[in-house]
Amino acid sequence: MTKLHSSFLIILFSETAILSVMEKNWKLKLKYGKLETPYKHYTLFADGQNINLSEEFDCPKGFAIMSIKTWCESTEQAADLISYVSEQIGFEIKDKIEIYETDPQEPPKEKPFGYDIRFTPYENRSEQ
Repeated sequence: MTKLHSSFLIILFSETAILSVMEKNWKLKLKYGKLETPYKHYTLFADGQNINLSEEFDCPKGFAIMSIKTWCESTEQAADLISYVSEQIGFEIKDKIEIYETDPQEPPKEKPFGYDIRFTPYENRSEQ
């Protein structure tokens, strides 16, 4: 039984190692032009307020910074994407949207998309 268990661990380790190599492989292919995409990778930050945030996100009601990573054709499309997503999940953008071209954590897909949505709550000191 120990022998079977050891084999299972080796297979599991091998699959994990293969997935890790595959993940790095898409980044290398993208860097050297072997993987082409019409999209650029952006990270966006939007100042706003959690009015009635969807239950799948953990953020107290009140002021927060929303961030999202995207693959989009342009900064305008990225801004439209964060605006659309924020409306769908109950976050109201109050101020400007900051957009930065960044290194991706996920490979591009056939269509523009966003991922890794996060919220950083803060106290609004100007209203105290």
